[in-house]
Amino acid sequence: MNNRSYNQYCGLSYALEILGERWTILVIRELIAGPRRFKDLLNGLPGISTNLLTERLKHLEQQGLIGRQVLAPPAGSTVYGLTDVGRGLEPSLLELGKWGSQFIPVNSEHVHLLNIGSYALTLKTFFRPQQAQFHERYQWHVDGELLSVTIDHGQLIVQQGPSQQPAIILHTTIEHYLQLLQGALTPEQAIAQGLVQVQGEPSGLTRFLRCCAINPPE
Repeated sequence: MNNRSYNQYCGLSYALEILGERWTILVIRELIAGPRRFKDLLNGLPGISTNLLTERLKHLEQQGLIGRQVLAPPAGSTVYGLTDVGRGLEPSLLELGKWGSQFIPVNSEHVHLLNIGSYALTLKTFFRPQQAQFHERYQWHVDGELLSVTIDHGQLIVQQGPSQQPAIILHTTIEHYLQLLQGALTPEQAIAQGLVQVQGEPSGLTRFLRCCAINPPE
């Protein structure tokens, strides 16, 4: 018998055997927005060691939740991505993230702020389809990283990398991005103070936040 097994005939116990080790769920979080290189995963998980990340990736690959692929030239990089089985976790992770958000401290001074791709799950967690009955593409430039967001009549598509013909292009820092999502900074304040630079219709930022923010603007 596997010494890590609960040895219980229960779906939750089997899920914990796969996902219960430290960092495992966060590795999956990093892949929600699309395939990533080992280096990208390491940067998105401050505090994890190279050896431990290697171990977690190997475990998830053995369990069929992730797979490896080599990008076409000129990139030629090996990336890790979710399989269909891994993507099946997304609804459960969205609900878990929503539940956990009530415990997030107001002051982020003593915790790591992550990169834009790591927060893709946040957008999906708080997405409001009823507010999203339009079509618009956004491209976020945050601290040197790109995130493509498409709102399409009640659907949300979030991917790392550039957007195809975005209507709205936004430049900011991860700190101000999070303040916008949390409602600590209004779109009007962010634009007026130069904390967010908008290419395209400025009201597009308000539309985006009404659909995806934790505390949306009125």
